[in-house]
Parts: sequence; C-alpha cells; structure tokens
Amino acid sequence: MHFVFTDKAPKPIGPYSQAVKHNDTLYISGQIGINPSTGHLIREDIQAETRQVLMNIHAILKEESLQKEHIIKCSIFISDMEQFSQINEIYSQFFGDHSPARETVQVSKLPAGANIEISAIAAVI
Repeated sequence: MHFVFTDKAPKPIGPYSQAVKHNDTLYISGQIGINPSTGHLIREDIQAETRQVLMNIHAILKEESLQKEHIIKCSIFISDMEQFSQINEIYSQFFGDHSPARETVQVSKLPAGANIEISAIAAVI
C-alpha cells in the first residue's frame, strides 16, 4: 500500500491522502473543484466546478499512470439535486462511452462550500 500525492491536484484540506493504492486498486478521496494552481474553489457555475473536480481526479489517476477508463466506481455528493442534469452533462463528456458504477447523493453541506464532491475507485484489470 502507498499514499499518492501530486501537485497537479489540490492538496488535501484535512488529515487524508489524495489517494491510496493497494495492490491493483486506487482509492481516490473525494475531490472538490479547487484549482490546484490557485488554491481557489471554482464557483463560476456548477458545470465549471464539476469540470475542475474531474480534472483533479484525472491528475491523480495520471500520477499512477492510470486513465479514466480504469475507474470502476464513482460516488457523487451534491448540494442541490436540481443541478443533477448539468453535472451529468459534464460527467458524460468526461467519461464518454465508459460508464463506471456510481451513486449520486444530495447532502446538506460539503467542504469549503463546494457544490459537488466526487470520489472514485480505479482498478487495473
């Protein structure tokens, strides 16, 4: 097992790792839409925020020489279910024909005032 860190994704804002790799599985911690270059949360709109979240996940995958096609499961937490279709549009663009298992849950509050958080599990199969 080893802990993953890349400066191309936001630094953790708590006592956790960006990801942990165990055997052939990568467990990516929940990512929010923080731009790693500026350290600021993207707040333009939910689609821009979602795009940044997915870019952060991609950066962590890349650190381990993995691609989005290695993702087998995502958990999506959103603060407003009314934004689901806008989120889904960006999510679909990111994954294309690849369709990992997932759930989407509305929550009352997310870290740093984010509107969306996504965690992922990737595997080399």
